[in-house]
Amino acid sequence: MSVTVENLNKFVSYASTLRGDEKGEAQVFCDRLFQAFGHLGYKEAGASLEFRIKRKDGKGTQFADLVWKPRLLLEMKKAGEKLHLHYRQAFEYWINAVPNRPRYVVLCNFKEFWVYDFDKQLDEPVDTLTLEQLPKRYTALNFLFADERKPIFNNDREAVSRQAADQIAELFKRLHRRSREPVERTQAQRFVLQLVVSMFAEDIDLLPSGTIQTIVNDCVENKQSAFDLFGGLFKQMNTPTPARAGRFKGVRYFNGGLFSAIDPIDLRASELDLLGGEGGAASKDWSKVNPAIFGTLFQHSMDAKERHALGAHFTSEADIQRIVGPAIVRPWLQRIDSAKSATALLELRKELMHFRVLDPACGSGNFLYVAFRELARLDLRIMTRLKESLSAKEFQKRAPTLTIVTPKNFFGIDIDPFGVELAKVTLMLAKKLALDEAAETLDITQEQMIFGGYDALPLDNLDDNLKCEDAS
Repeated sequence: MSVTVENLNKFVSYASTLRGDEKGEAQVFCDRLFQAFGHLGYKEAGASLEFRIKRKDGKGTQFADLVWKPRLLLEMKKAGEKLHLHYRQAFEYWINAVPNRPRYVVLCNFKEFWVYDFDKQLDEPVDTLTLEQLPKRYTALNFLFADERKPIFNNDREAVSRQAADQIAELFKRLHRRSREPVERTQAQRFVLQLVVSMFAEDIDLLPSGTIQTIVNDCVENKQSAFDLFGGLFKQMNTPTPARAGRFKGVRYFNGGLFSAIDPIDLRASELDLLGGEGGAASKDWSKVNPAIFGTLFQHSMDAKERHALGAHFTSEADIQRIVGPAIVRPWLQRIDSAKSATALLELRKELMHFRVLDPACGSGNFLYVAFRELARLDLRIMTRLKESLSAKEFQKRAPTLTIVTPKNFFGIDIDPFGVELAKVTLMLAKKLALDEAAETLDITQEQMIFGGYDALPLDNLDDNLKCEDAS
C-alpha cells in the first residue's frame, strides 16, 4: 500500500467519526485533508481559513471556508446537505476571489466532494466522489498534492461536448458539401438538429435507448434506407398519437415545431459511419453533453468567413454568469431569502412564473439556456423552503407544480436562422433537465413524476418566442 493511500485511509477513518458540524468541525476536517495529501497542514501549505472575499458590488465581505491560491477554494457544508443547492454561492466566491483566482472549487459536506472547474463547465461538477471512495479516487483531487499533479476527472463534460459538437458539425458539412447532389443548407441544418434532439432524448429517457444506433446498424448491415428509417422516426416524433406497434412503438410526440417539417436524407456510408460508427456521435452519452455545446455547434457549422461576417462567437458560461448573476439571480435570491412566511414565498413564486427574459442577439441560445437554468433553480430554492416549512399534505396542496419556469418565459432575436433554430433546441432540452433536477432535490420519484403530470413532452413550440429578425 502506498503512503498516499495509507494516509487517505487514515483520513477517511478519522473523518467518519465527525458529526459533520459545519461550524465546529470544518476547520479540523480541512487540516486533516491537507495532511492526507502530504502537507503538515493547511497553514503550512499556504492556505487560509475564513478567507475574506470582497463583493464586486461593494456590498460587504464574504468568507470562504478555505482558499489556497491559485489552486483551490473549498467550501464546507453540514453533513447531509444537498451540495448542488450551494453551487451559486461557490461560483460567487470564485468570481470575486481575485487576483490569482483559484483554478478549482470544491463543495464538501463531510461525506461527498463535488469538484468544479468553472473555467471549463459551470452546470455540473467535473467530478464527484464520496469520502469512502477517496483512497481509490484521489486523483480527482490531485491538485492538493504539493507538486500539483494534473487531476483526472470522470465527468469532464467539456471534452464530451466538444467531441460530439465536432462530429455533428462535420456531418453537416459533409451533407452540404457533397461533390455530387449536395444537400441544400437549410435541409441539412434541420436534419442535423432533429438528430441532435433524438440523441439527447435517448440518453435522458425521452426516446427508447439505442434508437439512432439501431437505425444506423440496419442501414449498414441490412442495407435498409436511411431516408425511410430516419424519416419514419421523425414523422412519429411529430405525431400526437403514439405508434401502437411496429418499429417506432413507444416513440412519443415531441412537438410540431422542430419536427413540423420532415425532409429526410439518404445518408452515404461515410456519413453513417460518422454518426453510428465506432466512437461516432450516436455512441456518446448525450446526457453528459452540456447544452452550451450548441454554441460550438453553431460556430463549427459555419466557415470562418461567415462567422466573421455575422460577428458570431462563442460566449462561455462564466462570461454569461457575469451578467445573469448580478442582473437576475442576486436580486431574486435576496428576496427569496428575506421571505418570512410560506405565503410570502408563494407570492414570489407566482411573480417568478411571469418573469420574462429577452436576448436581442440570442445566437444559439447559450445566454437564454443559462438564464433558464438559474430561474429554475431560484424556483427550486423557493420549493425547498416551502417543503421545510409546510407539512407534506399542505406542501402538495399549496405548491402542486414541480417547476413553474418554462421555455415560454424566454424570448430571443437573431439574424441567423440556424442560430435561432439552435436556440429553440437548447431551451426545449432545458425543460427536461430542470424537471429532473427538481425531482432529485425534492425527493420525488419517477412514479410520482408521472402521477403528478410532470412531463417534459411534448417539447414546447417556440416559434413565437424566438424570431429570425434584425433586432437593430
